[in-house]
Amino acid sequence: MTTEARRNPVGPEKRPDGTPACETGDLIIIHNLFRRLYAEAPQLVRAVPDGSAERTRVVADHVDDLSRALHIHHTGEDEVLWDRLEQRAPACAMHVGQMREQHARIAELLDRLDGEVAAWRGGATAAHGERVAGTLDEIRGSLFSHLGQEEEDIAPVAAVTLTQAEWDLMGEHGMARIPKDKLLMQLGAILDGLDPEERKHFLKNVPAPARLLWALLGRRRYAQAKRELYADLTPA
Repeated sequence: MTTEARRNPVGPEKRPDGTPACETGDLIIIHNLFRRLYAEAPQLVRAVPDGSAERTRVVADHVDDLSRALHIHHTGEDEVLWDRLEQRAPACAMHVGQMREQHARIAELLDRLDGEVAAWRGGATAAHGERVAGTLDEIRGSLFSHLGQEEEDIAPVAAVTLTQAEWDLMGEHGMARIPKDKLLMQLGAILDGLDPEERKHFLKNVPAPARLLWALLGRRRYAQAKRELYADLTPA
């Protein structure tokens, strides 16, 4: 992210010594993405007709992608944030401990979800789908509480504790682990949740080759994938 484009809606603009704080605003964009997708996912699963193997595949693929994305996001925080915050901001240790516990609980739910999605693919029944949707409901409840606490208790501390390069390691972690064939779809999902001005701002920080690929192929492919995914629902 360029200096010109930095914004910091979840932390102070300056450190106690007056130097610029670390920009943590990208956390809000990713959190809002997860809020939107995890709110929609149970509805998508429950809308799949009983016995429809093709619709089951389409929605199951989406749930698997969503599960993978959340796992990558959380492991990035596990690797980059928690030890540094505990060491440099001891007063934040209690909140860091809560974050670790919440990540562990959500990881257990994601593991259960993976097994239920696999069973749903094999059976394509409404009963299998309801188990998937029920676990997604549980994940949503735990996740939404976690995201809000992280924005309130962790991001402001990180803003004055980490360097920008350290904070940006989380984004680099994610980019390195997202399958290459999913990158344009993830970019589309992020942009879908932004207003026109925010979208323009966000795209400024996307590397030029990726912006070109998005303009030439990604936008159209994402729109097609979205139509297919929401075939049983009114698109948001």
